[in-house]
Amino acid sequence: MAVLLRSNRLLSRSKQHVLLFLSFHNSNSIDVHPFLPSRHFCDSSSLDGNPNPSFDARSRTPLERQFDTWIDRLRPGFTADDVAAAIRAQDDPDLALDLFRWTALRPGYRHDASSYLSMLQVAVSGRRYAQAEVLVDEVLAGACSPDLPLFNAAIRFCCARRHLFSRAFDLFKKMQQRDSSNRALCRPSVETYSMLLAAVLRRFGKPPVCYVYLQTIRMLARQMKASGVIPDTFALNLIIKAYSKCLEMDEALRVFKEMGLYGCEPNEFSYGYLVQGLCQKGWLGKGMDYLKEMRSRGLVPTASVYMAVVCSLALDRRLDEAIEVVFDMLENGKAPDLLTYRTVLEEMCREGRTEAAFELLEELGRRNGAMSRKMYSNLLEGLHWLCQPHE
Repeated sequence: MAVLLRSNRLLSRSKQHVLLFLSFHNSNSIDVHPFLPSRHFCDSSSLDGNPNPSFDARSRTPLERQFDTWIDRLRPGFTADDVAAAIRAQDDPDLALDLFRWTALRPGYRHDASSYLSMLQVAVSGRRYAQAEVLVDEVLAGACSPDLPLFNAAIRFCCARRHLFSRAFDLFKKMQQRDSSNRALCRPSVETYSMLLAAVLRRFGKPPVCYVYLQTIRMLARQMKASGVIPDTFALNLIIKAYSKCLEMDEALRVFKEMGLYGCEPNEFSYGYLVQGLCQKGWLGKGMDYLKEMRSRGLVPTASVYMAVVCSLALDRRLDEAIEVVFDMLENGKAPDLLTYRTVLEEMCREGRTEAAFELLEELGRRNGAMSRKMYSNLLEGLHWLCQPHE
């Protein structure tokens, strides 16, 4: 009898352990897929109605109840436009992603470009960059039909992330693929080319590196013309900037003169990139001609363009013109830096115009916004040292 009682106790204990294991396994086996919602979102009660709503309301979390609210709004037979509207109206990007993945599992439904575009925009604005990369990979793999706004949004995201630079060009190549009728799947727009040009320009460095990326700029410019895309002023300015950084000024001048053919009006950046490149190339005469043309149109250069012109004129011993550009710069609310002032003043001293250099420094020191007191002291000290006899 004692042996029988002991065996019954062991059997009851083992049964309790089995029940505990099953309850633990059920509570921890939910939500194994990173994009699937929780157990309540996919169980039969959420689809067929819950027989005990009071108990279910106590077991749900606020996010689960919010998810149920959005599910109830999606009537049977919902379309991709309905899903896109629901995603855009969602403040929580994680909940929007759950909704996006849950609808993809519904029989007879497939996401299209509008729903992917809405989800990508919500993921990027919500700083869910890892999920956004997954969405870009799905678009690149052909999860939906090619669409220009979707591809432009994906390229914009990739261009903003340095490690996704090559992915942006993969999307660009995907857009240029041909269908059975030899038509491009999704013809790139001027916005597409502008984003890629700007992304390549951000990688420009010193001349050995920039010449490598200049070939990519040339390729994009040729393809833009060949595809019949009419560039705007922004795209042409990027091409001019690329050629000017590499000191390919003949090409830069050619693009500048072609702006009128496309109905584009040069702005201060068009002239600025050209003038700065011409001065750095040593073509100071042409640079001054374009600067005067720029100023005659009422366009104001940036501070970096002004300083490039002043230093080039000073080193070329055209000191009167350099001083004139300095005062024009000050009148437009832009002040030179220490190096620019020092270049002009030191070249004046080397030309034997020491008194004029001190007078110019005193005049600039009295002018509001021209320089700080510390800069004035440094320049004055440098002039005194330069004028002293040295062995």
